Amino acid sequence: MRRAEASRNTLETQIRVAINLDGSGQGALDTGLPFLDHMLDQIVRHGLIDLDVKASGDLHIDAHHTVEDVGITLGQAFCTGGRRQEGPDSLRSRLRAARRGAVTGGARPVGPTGP
Repeated sequence: MRRAEASRNTLETQIRVAINLDGSGQGALDTGLPFLDHMLDQIVRHGLIDLDVKASGDLHIDAHHTVEDVGITLGQAFCTGGRRQEGPDSLRSRLRAARRGAVTGGARPVGPTGP
């Protein structure tokens, strides 16, 4: 199984992430931000991964640090979990392809263009 845990503790936030890339779409998400929990739940359900995220921080000031640090920690867990069986080159290639798709996909027209 491809599993990983990652944590990040800063002056503003404390984040813990546990991921199972070969999961069944189960998640325990507690970021303190309902919309972020919802978006993470979409990754869990549609990606069929198991994900536990626990985040606490300076939400009384702003959501910025929590969102940023959850993203950083989630990325670290994805990379660590994918590296165990497939090797870093395979995962890097897939992440690079996904990133290109996300960047280039948004700039292309979806339907017919022109008159």
